[in-house]
Amino acid sequence: MAEATSASSNPVVFFDTTLGGEPLGRIKMELFAEIVPKTAENFRQFCTGETKNPQGRPQGYKASKFHRVIKDFMIQGGDFLHGDGTGSASIYGTKAFADENFTLKHDTPGLLSMAVSDSDPKPTCLCDWKTALTYLENSGPNTNGCQFFILTKASPFLNNKHVVFGKVIDGMDVVRKIENARTTREKPNQDISISQCGEM
Repeated sequence: MAEATSASSNPVVFFDTTLGGEPLGRIKMELFAEIVPKTAENFRQFCTGETKNPQGRPQGYKASKFHRVIKDFMIQGGDFLHGDGTGSASIYGTKAFADENFTLKHDTPGLLSMAVSDSDPKPTCLCDWKTALTYLENSGPNTNGCQFFILTKASPFLNNKHVVFGKVIDGMDVVRKIENARTTREKPNQDISISQCGEM
């Protein structure tokens, strides 16, 4: 991976998670603001809830779900609009914003990367990486919004297609619990939610 060492200027954010309403644990993440400042700031503000929707209400990841879990690949969340992968929003006044850069690579578990909203119905099974890649890409380039995924396995086939913007620095055990939750067609059988989130 290109250098993304911890620095005091990089924000650290957290998710407190639940499974079926029961506490699951905290995931702490460093955002690579020095390399992808626009992408990191978008995620940070959705963690703090400081961004308002058109109705003037705070919007962000609190009470949203991880709507897709693929073992040995990734866990995906961030759709606080619809909860099913079809929603997109950004802090920049548009539903989506451009790919900032592809400096960082998908070369280790625990990396945070931008997902895109679903423009097409999802396939029945994402059981191989080619199918998964096609699905992750189906909105095309420059369609970053509020959705993200956390890698549970190195996935170099995503390089130069999705923007890596952070990493889990504590709570990878919680990510593994989410990864191993029971699913039906990649949807968790019980809600896996972000009960609280913010900046450290």
